[in-house]
Amino acid sequence: MARLLTKPCSMICRESPPIFLAPSLAITHPATVLSSQFSSSTIRCRRTRDNNKARGISAIRRTGLKHPVSMSKEPLPQPVLDPARRSQVKVDENHGLWAFFNKDKKFLTTPEVEAAHGRPWSVEELRHKSFEDLHCLWWTCAKERNRLATEKYERERVKPGYGEYEGDERDKTVRTTQRAIKHALTERWYAYEEARKIAREARKLSRENPEIGMRNSREGNDYSPGAFEAETPEKSAKEIPSQL
Repeated sequence: MARLLTKPCSMICRESPPIFLAPSLAITHPATVLSSQFSSSTIRCRRTRDNNKARGISAIRRTGLKHPVSMSKEPLPQPVLDPARRSQVKVDENHGLWAFFNKDKKFLTTPEVEAAHGRPWSVEELRHKSFEDLHCLWWTCAKERNRLATEKYERERVKPGYGEYEGDERDKTVRTTQRAIKHALTERWYAYEEARKIAREARKLSRENPEIGMRNSREGNDYSPGAFEAETPEKSAKEIPSQL
């Protein structure tokens, strides 16, 4: 500055920049500073750390946690290899989930046992059964199909290589029985509807003819005939005119 003051005014005006560039020269931006003398790129502010707490933790490389946690010093449970030292779990023998397994309570049934079954029930045989018997037979088939479905899922998971054909054949037999039960119940339903129609018609006839009624069989007969008078031969002979 002292050097500028010693110089003449003409030289100061010649070396100083124009007046319209004064504001730009007064403000300096650190981002525009060159990173080096031979480079034209500018220095950018880059953060060296991030906020990711899981940075450096890898399950593949087993690096583990960076900082100790509350469970770090707790010992991990060790498996008990000796069967005698294992704790026995008490299970209810009559639990409902046992219905999804066979009688031996195993997850798979051998093909010999799976194939040892009879033929399905026919419709003719089920027509003589009561509603209670059909109800019990239906749910027995439902439990059997649940067991077969459980073993089929287990075979797909374990892939033992046996039991698929025997299981499918047994399932077809059970489904045929259920179809026959539906057939027998459908016939009874249609018979019941026909009986209701006949009862309506009989109720209409009972209004016209007092001898026909729709009372309960426990109270009396549905048909109460009127007084019957036996015809004597003398009376019938007098009433019938002679043809001579």
